[in-house]
Amino acid sequence: MRLELTAFTRRGAALAARLAEELTRRGHQAACTRGAGESAADWTAQAFGRAQGLIFVGAAGIAVRSIAPHLRHKSTDPAVVVVDERGQFAIPILSGHLGGANDLAREIAALLGGQAVITTATDVNGAFAVDQWARAQGLAVCNPEKIVDVSSALLEGKAVSLWSRWPIAGVRPAGVSDGEREAADVAVDWYRPERDALWLCPRTLRAGVGCRRGTGAGAIRALLDAVLGGERLSPLGLEAVCSIDLKGDEPGLLALCGELDLPLTTYTARELEAVPGEFSASPFVAEITGVDNVCERAALAAGGVLLRKKTALNGVTLALAGREPRLTWNTDGRILP
Repeated sequence: MRLELTAFTRRGAALAARLAEELTRRGHQAACTRGAGESAADWTAQAFGRAQGLIFVGAAGIAVRSIAPHLRHKSTDPAVVVVDERGQFAIPILSGHLGGANDLAREIAALLGGQAVITTATDVNGAFAVDQWARAQGLAVCNPEKIVDVSSALLEGKAVSLWSRWPIAGVRPAGVSDGEREAADVAVDWYRPERDALWLCPRTLRAGVGCRRGTGAGAIRALLDAVLGGERLSPLGLEAVCSIDLKGDEPGLLALCGELDLPLTTYTARELEAVPGEFSASPFVAEITGVDNVCERAALAAGGVLLRKKTALNGVTLALAGREPRLTWNTDGRILP
């Protein structure tokens, strides 16, 4: 996770620096980023929009007042954890499940020899937390307002049904039954369910894009949105925008990736030519780029299945592919072999 830390006393600053170092060793990108003389409110205003998690070392009240003006939605707010300056308690106060604050608090407590103070109802009652499970499995929650229906039913001792396009390894948690696609309470699928179920979409979709030089982000986004909508796919399922390396500096593609917070992954003509399959060949594209098709080959370059063949509009070509996820009932993100 991209983590930013701040503290309000000398002792707290020393703990924050130590914590940033330890979390970085564990694979996070963690740093104490509040500048000298910068207020907590000003720091929070910037960090809230750029970090995946904020860690306040100090009083919970300061953290609450600092983040309050910036709260948007549980599906987009970063994780926020408060740690007292002696490292006794790590308290998640925002985005416990979807943002990962509960797991982050547990990790911090383990590092400091302290205690994570978890207050979310499913954790307290030992019930299956569908949003935490989704995050651990790399599943985007496309309609987070439905989480409360599922969690409430489980907390009341009712069973909820789940249907998945792909097998899920391990032991199914208590209260979760195997459901039918058209009637399940939870659907794990690339495609939007017909029923008003909680929709969990694997973040394994890849958009392959080709475009004329100088094509703006708006034209590319318009085709992407049209294709996703036509196929009943969610943009939240995208993991990358892909193209040929000749487009690695294309302003429109880079701007689109910035809007979507996605990487632009590029491949050489030789790498694209080596992608197996049958593609919509174009002699013109081959003459310009050295390979007969860019968008379909780029979408499939990391493997998977082609979900939408080449579609062209206003100088943009686009294809969609999906890599099949490997799912487990574990909530710690481990994928079984």
